[in-house]
Amino acid sequence: MDWNRYRFRARWDLAAEPGTVYEVLARAEEYPRWWPQVRSVTALSDDTGVVRLRSALPYELTITVRAVRQDPAAGVLEVAMRGDLVGWARWTVTRGGAGTRVRYDQEVEAHKPSMRRLAVPGRPLFRANHAVMMRAGRRGLVALLEERQQI
Repeated sequence: MDWNRYRFRARWDLAAEPGTVYEVLARAEEYPRWWPQVRSVTALSDDTGVVRLRSALPYELTITVRAVRQDPAAGVLEVAMRGDLVGWARWTVTRGGAGTRVRYDQEVEAHKPSMRRLAVPGRPLFRANHAVMMRAGRRGLVALLEERQQI
């Protein structure tokens, strides 16, 4: 087993229309507004940017992301990642019941030296850190969608 490789999956059921959710997720530059662990997103071009992340553990990740698929009809947003994490991440937005089901998939390899050094003992903490981040992201997205519905 390569202790530096991670596969993550999250599923969020949301009380909003799929098109609305897709629009919000497609605006990565606005993530810091509603997702506390996304500290900044700096555009480098129309399809590339630098993202700084920090969750519960005392380290920051810097990742360059490049859009590889933006398909509103299929509800798919996918990016390639390089930097402290190398791999890909994908949002899939579909109708789910009376609202939207969002699935997040990510496959990455840790390249940050401190994460690599602590790969074996730190793995459970890194996974828990990611789970904390995803829960906070869902809460922030729900709050933003509720705020938009009240306007």
